[in-house]
Amino acid sequence: MANSHHVVGTGERRVIALSGWFGSADGWGPFPNYLDGGRFSYAFMDYRGYGGSRGVAGEYTLAEISADTLALADELGWDRFSLIGHSMGGPAIERVLADAPDRVEKLVGIAPVPASGFPFDDDGWKLFDGAADSPENRRAIIDFTTGNRNTGVWLDQMVQHSLTTSDRDAFAAYLPAWGKTDFHAEIEGNPAVADKPVQVIVGEHDPALSQQLMLNTWLRYHPRAQLEVMANAGHYPMHETPIALATSLEKFLL
Repeated sequence: MANSHHVVGTGERRVIALSGWFGSADGWGPFPNYLDGGRFSYAFMDYRGYGGSRGVAGEYTLAEISADTLALADELGWDRFSLIGHSMGGPAIERVLADAPDRVEKLVGIAPVPASGFPFDDDGWKLFDGAADSPENRRAIIDFTTGNRNTGVWLDQMVQHSLTTSDRDAFAAYLPAWGKTDFHAEIEGNPAVADKPVQVIVGEHDPALSQQLMLNTWLRYHPRAQLEVMANAGHYPMHETPIALATSLEKFLL
């Protein structure tokens, strides 16, 4: 049985969306409300240990996420599809691409971690590694990655969503999966994936998944990648600028 998920829209263009570390299938904020369900069908999937898949045992690796994503596509009857990945979902969609390039049409990375992992310094790793057991760490991470500029009410809601929609051990295990797994050699220079259109979207106020990091990774690995810096957004454009995000990515996917 495929992971917990829900589908928005009934259109012929099929898209699977993979969330970030603090997210879930239901954690995309207002963004799904602005998607064109007449042209697209979007499947928002939960990772094992998240959302409706809480309590589902697993290895909590990118390879497992990829296999689960392909199993979901099979259950939906989708032979070919595009992929959206936010943050942790970035290397997850690249893992799907590496595993099944013939099934993937386009990729959209939203503040995406690259296939080479994230370049943590010691203090950064300590902050993130402590987040499994510390709501304060989770809040500090969300605040920092959105430029310390958004209301505390929203920050608290994001922390609460993370705490209530993810199993502690799964949340902890996914950190090294997205943060320290490096498989970019399977992407860069691979003729099976070089022709895939890729859109990378980063928020202007995101100091972690920055424009420069994207230029050094995603745009180097994907010859057909295009980069957009979204104004008035940090690490969570689906919450901060949902209409602009939906407009941009659907223009690309069309």
